[in-house]
Amino acid sequence: MKKILHSGAGLLLIAAAFLAFNILSGQLLGNARLDLTEQKLYTLSAGTERVLAELDEPLDLYFFYSDQATRELAPLRNYARRVEEMLKAYERVADGRLRLHIVDPEPFSEDEDRAAEFGLQAVPLNEGGEQIYFGLAGRNPAGNTQAIPFFPLDQEEFLEYEISRLVQSLAHPALPVVGVLSGLQLNGGFDMLAGQPTPPWMVLEEIRQLFHIESLEAGIDQIPEEVSVLLLVHPKQLPEQTLYAIDQFVLRGGKLLAFVDPLSETDTGMSLSGEMGAGRASDLEPLFKAWGLRLRPGEVLGDAAYAMSVSVGQGQRAVRHPAWLNLPSAALDGQDVSTAGLETLTVASAGILDPVEGASTRFVPLIKSSAYAMPLDAERVAAVDDPQALLGDLQPTGERYTLAARISGPARSAYPDGIEGRRDGLKAADNINLIVVADSDLLSDRMWVRVQDFFGQRIPQPFADNASLAINALDNLAGSDALIEVRSRGRFSRPFVVVEALQREAEARFREKEEVLQQRLAQTEQQLAALQQSEEPGKALELSAEQQATLQQFMQEKLRIRKELREVRYQLNADIEALGRTLKLLNIALVPLLLTLGVLAVWLWRRRRRV
Repeated sequence: MKKILHSGAGLLLIAAAFLAFNILSGQLLGNARLDLTEQKLYTLSAGTERVLAELDEPLDLYFFYSDQATRELAPLRNYARRVEEMLKAYERVADGRLRLHIVDPEPFSEDEDRAAEFGLQAVPLNEGGEQIYFGLAGRNPAGNTQAIPFFPLDQEEFLEYEISRLVQSLAHPALPVVGVLSGLQLNGGFDMLAGQPTPPWMVLEEIRQLFHIESLEAGIDQIPEEVSVLLLVHPKQLPEQTLYAIDQFVLRGGKLLAFVDPLSETDTGMSLSGEMGAGRASDLEPLFKAWGLRLRPGEVLGDAAYAMSVSVGQGQRAVRHPAWLNLPSAALDGQDVSTAGLETLTVASAGILDPVEGASTRFVPLIKSSAYAMPLDAERVAAVDDPQALLGDLQPTGERYTLAARISGPARSAYPDGIEGRRDGLKAADNINLIVVADSDLLSDRMWVRVQDFFGQRIPQPFADNASLAINALDNLAGSDALIEVRSRGRFSRPFVVVEALQREAEARFREKEEVLQQRLAQTEQQLAALQQSEEPGKALELSAEQQATLQQFMQEKLRIRKELREVRYQLNADIEALGRTLKLLNIALVPLLLTLGVLAVWLWRRRRRV
């Protein structure tokens, strides 16, 4: 009876403490949140807070999630909870300038029609035709809409970026203006060798669908104010006034995407003396130096691991070209939105970018070679007829070279004293943002797409992600500095290292026992085979008493080892379950207790202040 009273009193005491904790925490903590994750995954970044602070008019966000239809899909439900928590955090931080609506679109309902109207993508759930929605739509007061058709489960690290991008697109719905300045015929031209006109590059057609393009002349002395991103493609031998215009554009906050090249395969230029390869390089050397990077002059990257197979003539076997590279996802930065998710890039005679020592800017590689690479002389690459000769000369240095990089941070003007006639320009900037790629050929059609003519319409069939790289970079740079800051929040997978260590230890023991068992099985099978060979064909096998005893001994040994294997597995589960019980105890008892003590401390402190 006494035990019952004591246990009952203990339960009442726990219940009273729990009730007091809920009441006090509700009154004192309000909307307080505590993010204990290593990368602060549940805390909005400073960039997102700036995006929300710049909202002039209230926006409506509609989170469409098929809650009832996904009751049995635990991974999807967990991610949906994560998305909902983040959207509620947006609503809190926006302080009335963002209204969140959570919608569970039932089949054949008005909500389902509304989701389809917003352009959300319904995903089939089963063979019965049931579909689920898991996307986000937004609307601004002018009626403009933006949508994330479906949240991919494997792209959680970019969740905040995608939501912030949607919010900013609603706040500024006009298409960003991209100024294009190129030393190549991106808009089409005339092929002197073929004697016929050439169509516009397909990459420009793809960009035109998402941005307003303004073509700029090579001798321009000022970048128009409406240009938000400047796209330079093989900008060779630009005059000083154009370089100064680019310098001032970047310093005043304009974004830049530059494709330079030590040896453009697309440019057929030759020197006056007829020397092959001369005049086919492009650089922004004075600007790059001020921005903290350098394009190695006269050097092309050779890579044995990523060398592309190319045709050298009809009827001949394809050979690997060490300067023409097929770059897999391992060569790309998976943490940057410009390159994350891309699978393959193809480049031709690409250059090498290096950070300048002592620069104030930050140099972040986006594309890198393999370790089986080295610099090659650009003139030799231009003159060689047999790519295998280059492959034979390749002596990898073990270094991974940078083909593309993101540059950001404080920078000074490349022309601190201005130029003739313009002395009152900007001298420095607190932050610049640009992406530089050391190859321009990757944008040409032959490097990434096959174009089919379908009743006068050009239909692209990409075989590489070159255009996606350009569009991703432009899309990212077209956003505000605040949005560029968000880019990526890192990986969300947090492994259970203690559990994994237990599993590895047990598996090691399991493999050791298994090897012993396999060896003993093999020995016994050899013995049995030898016995069988000694018998006459067709005669039943007869074992002596000694042989039968040996076989029986082995069977017992086999049973004993199996039992040991079960013990190993049992011990593995026992260790993990003990760890789980400890964690549950900490969650159920210790954490609420600590929080209760914290709330009581705050209450006592406030009471003391009132007294």
